[in-house]
Amino acid sequence: MSKRDQQKLRKEQKQLSAQRKQQTQQLMFKVGLYVVAPLFVLLVLFTLFSQDPTYTPVEVVQSDHVRGNADAPVTIMVYADFQCPACASENQLVSRAWASIRDKAHLVFRHYPITDSHPNAWTASLYAEAASKQGRFWEMHDFLFLNQDLWAPLSDPKAEFDNYAGELNLDLEQLQQDMESDAVVQKVRADQRGGTRSGVRSTPTIFINGDLVTVSTVTRLIELVESAYEDAADS
Repeated sequence: MSKRDQQKLRKEQKQLSAQRKQQTQQLMFKVGLYVVAPLFVLLVLFTLFSQDPTYTPVEVVQSDHVRGNADAPVTIMVYADFQCPACASENQLVSRAWASIRDKAHLVFRHYPITDSHPNAWTASLYAEAASKQGRFWEMHDFLFLNQDLWAPLSDPKAEFDNYAGELNLDLEQLQQDMESDAVVQKVRADQRGGTRSGVRSTPTIFINGDLVTVSTVTRLIELVESAYEDAADS
């Protein structure tokens, strides 16, 4: 084969290789356009529609945990993290004020575990939410805050949480099943997403009848509740 023929053959081979590469790229584009893209859209839609709905601080819904008279005109909505020391202090503050405000207000708790700084908060929320399936949310809520100093430093607090469940006479096997259920996990995540959309950035975050408030003393909380109660009576 002459040198000219060899050059011609190499040129043809390069052209053929380029054509094959172009055909492959076109095929991959079609696969992405007609196969991958629709699957991605379906995945996004499935993820969106499979998530529990989120609610604003002015909405109290059936899935919420309500302490006190749900018909009382004042709603104290708390987004809290069970491992957050400030949330434990806030819980004590509400407890001290409760006798003075219980006829005017009800308390709503929503989960907002901040796991970057509180690695045990997620597990604590799951235990509390699973306890609610046996009608003992508020009892577990109180145990978790009351004993926060004991379990917060633990690398794995589950044994400690199991002790609280035992003291509440909960069915431990059912509790563990509920903790792994989609309903419990989605509830905690929905509370988080709803809180973030409502402006929650830290814990505790408190809303009174939908208004973001800062509460530092028992007296201040009572004043805010009484003011909201009067506003509700006048409306």
